[in-house]
Amino acid sequence: MLLSILTANVLLAESMIAVVLGPSWHLTWWLWHVLMAVAFGYIAYSAYAGYQAEGATTGLFDGVRTEETVQAVRAEYGAALEALVSAVRRQEAGEISADEMGLITAGMAARFGLTEGQTAVLGRAASALRGEREQIGRLGVLVAIGHESRVRLAEDDLLRRAVTRVADGFDGHSVRIGLLTDGVLRYPDVLSTDPTWTDEPAVPDGLDPVVAGDDVLACPLTVKDLPAGVLLVRRAGGFTDRDRSLLASLASQLSMGMENARLYHQLDGLFRQYMSPDVATALLADPTQAALGGAVVEVTAVFADLRGFTTFSETASPEEVVVLLNRYFEIATAAVLAEGGTVVQFVGDAMLALFNAPARQPDHALRAARAALAVQEGIAGVADDGGPTFRIGINTGPALVGNIGSTALRNFNAMGDAVNVAARLESVAEPGQVVIGGATRALLPDGVVVEPLGDLTVKGRTGPVPAFRLRALSAVDA
Repeated sequence: MLLSILTANVLLAESMIAVVLGPSWHLTWWLWHVLMAVAFGYIAYSAYAGYQAEGATTGLFDGVRTEETVQAVRAEYGAALEALVSAVRRQEAGEISADEMGLITAGMAARFGLTEGQTAVLGRAASALRGEREQIGRLGVLVAIGHESRVRLAEDDLLRRAVTRVADGFDGHSVRIGLLTDGVLRYPDVLSTDPTWTDEPAVPDGLDPVVAGDDVLACPLTVKDLPAGVLLVRRAGGFTDRDRSLLASLASQLSMGMENARLYHQLDGLFRQYMSPDVATALLADPTQAALGGAVVEVTAVFADLRGFTTFSETASPEEVVVLLNRYFEIATAAVLAEGGTVVQFVGDAMLALFNAPARQPDHALRAARAALAVQEGIAGVADDGGPTFRIGINTGPALVGNIGSTALRNFNAMGDAVNVAARLESVAEPGQVVIGGATRALLPDGVVVEPLGDLTVKGRTGPVPAFRLRALSAVDA
């Protein structure tokens, strides 16, 4: 059509030139009419050929429109298609009848000059577009549940979020999750989107979803390939094969999330006995930080010992001794874990803690100093009753850190001069004091309040160790 109009313009220009320059007025008059007829006849023929090819007049003159006109027409078409998609959704939901849907499509056909075949194709396109968007939304549910299967997300929180996401992603579906507890399948109210749903079907045998009632699909939830619960989805009108496959995949993803949540919970409970939650999470994310064997790592060692414990234990009963130790170590352990440290061992009335191992901590010296001061502050109230008091030594330096022992029994530990010096600094500290080595002092901020103790000669070391009494991390706290 664009070519025909350009050709017609050329013919019209030629006719005008012929009129102006023609030697005979009658001849040019007839030539002008002939060229005009040929030009418009060519346009009419192009329009007819386009109509025969397309079956409608819509789009015949798209080639000669401006870009703004084309964009406006496309926007109008897009809005019309969106309206048709909405109508298809409403028809499937039972909100409008087939006759009403027919009137909508007929009105659209009249609006855009569509043939019956084009209208049918547009209707199928609207249904396909709706199905594609629905599929994308449901696949998004799978992705979201996969993202939420992470460290520190409790199983209850995972399942509650899953129920909400499935209900939002599967429009018009009721969702319910049952869990096996002590061999009995129970359906918590918080894991259901329909409070009136009281049916309690059994857990399906196998791993494939099965129909468990009128318009209800039951998808088994498993942990370690053993039954753990069931995901129930109810939809009026039943489920297509695609629905079954998608819900089976969703149940499989949710099963993996449950297994991960339970595993993380067990590991977190185990790690919390020895290290802070942050360190435990770092090790779960990167297990190579706690690989078997050893490596030389710069650490800050904190060695704490109870001064006066021997005298106390001579006069106290064994029960009183245990109660006191637990009370003191509870305070000390909480202070260490709060700063991300790792309690390596308890030896009698002494405790060894490490920072920067097994998880790396750029500010390990500062963390250790804060933890030590927090220990002394927490113990102060207990020691006022006449009980023993901690002496604490801190030192920084390279140490061999790793899992040491046998294949049957191993222990995470640290060995080296840095750890030995921390123990020696503890021995020269007075009750209630924190003594740090020069290497630790060099890593602390300039504002810390310390009292130089000079170069100390410690047992087992040939050279002296510069030592400082740590009073506070800033002048305000002193």
